[in-house]
Amino acid sequence: MNASLGEPPLGGTIEQILSLLPSLVPSAQRVARLCAERPQDVVEMSGAELAEAAETSPATVSRASRGLGFRGFQHLRMMLLRDLAAEGAQRQECPTGTEGYLRSLAESAGTMLQTSLASVDPDAFDTAVAAIARARRVLLVGTGGSHAAAQAAAMAFTINGRPCEAPSDGVVAQLTARVLSHDDVCLVVSASGANSLSLAVADAAIEAGATVIGLSSFARPPLASRAAHMLVTGARFQSWDQGTMASGLVQLLALNALQIAVAERMVDASERARSAVREEVLDLVADDATDTDEDEDVTAEGYRR
Repeated sequence: MNASLGEPPLGGTIEQILSLLPSLVPSAQRVARLCAERPQDVVEMSGAELAEAAETSPATVSRASRGLGFRGFQHLRMMLLRDLAAEGAQRQECPTGTEGYLRSLAESAGTMLQTSLASVDPDAFDTAVAAIARARRVLLVGTGGSHAAAQAAAMAFTINGRPCEAPSDGVVAQLTARVLSHDDVCLVVSASGANSLSLAVADAAIEAGATVIGLSSFARPPLASRAAHMLVTGARFQSWDQGTMASGLVQLLALNALQIAVAERMVDASERARSAVREEVLDLVADDATDTDEDEDVTAEGYRR
C-alpha cells in the first residue's frame, strides 16, 4: 500500500519512515529500518546495494520506498541526504565528561522535538481542532506511558476555556466514553496506537456515536481504524534510548499544539477562563502570604514571652 504522503519537511524524513515502518511487510521493514538507523550509509548506496544489505530484492526496496510515501528509492535517498546536510550544518562540538553528556542529551531531545510534528497531517489537525472546539463534551484518554501527558493536557484545555474530562482509571474512562453522544469528542492518546485499554475506550465512544480523535506515533496502528481523525507524531523517539520519557515530551508538545489552536477558536471562552484562573491564583497566593505572616507573628509573640 502506498502512503500517499507529501514530501517531508526539513528534518522529518526519518520521522516519516518510522511512523509507517510497522505497516510494511517484514522484508520492507528491514529496508526501512536500515534507512532510519544508518542514513549516512544508505545515502551512499544504490538500490541494489541497499537490497543486499537488507537481505531482500531491489524490487522490494522500490516498493518499500513507495510504501513510505516517497516516489521511489532515489527520492527517499535525496530526502535523507538533505536532512543529513542540514543536521551537519547545525551540529556543534560538545565538551567531554558530564557537561558534554548533558548537552548532548539536551541537543538530542531538541532535535527530536523539532521533527516530532513533521508527520502530522495539517488537514487532519485542523479538522480535529474544529471538532474539539465545538464539542459539547471532550473526553481525553491516555493510559500507561501516555497517562501523564493526557492529564497535563486536560488541565491545560480546562484552564484555557475548553472543559475536558480525563479519568485516571481506565474502567471509568471506558464507562464515561459509553455515555457520550454525537455532539462529543473522545481524544485518545497512545504512543503505540495499540494499547488495549485505550482501544476499549475508543470502541465505547464509537458505540455512543462520539467522534474519536487518535494521537499516535504510527500511521496505521489499530487506533487508526477507529479514529475519524488521526494525528501521527513522534515516531522518532522509538529509536531513542529513553523512549518512554521521549514519548511523553512529544505527546505534550502535540497536545499543547492542539490546545493552543482550540483556544484560538474559542477566544471569548478562553479569555474568561484565563481571567478566572489568574484571579484564583492571586487569591491562593494572597492566602498563603497571610498564613505565613500569621505564623511569623505567633512565633515572634511566643519568643517574646
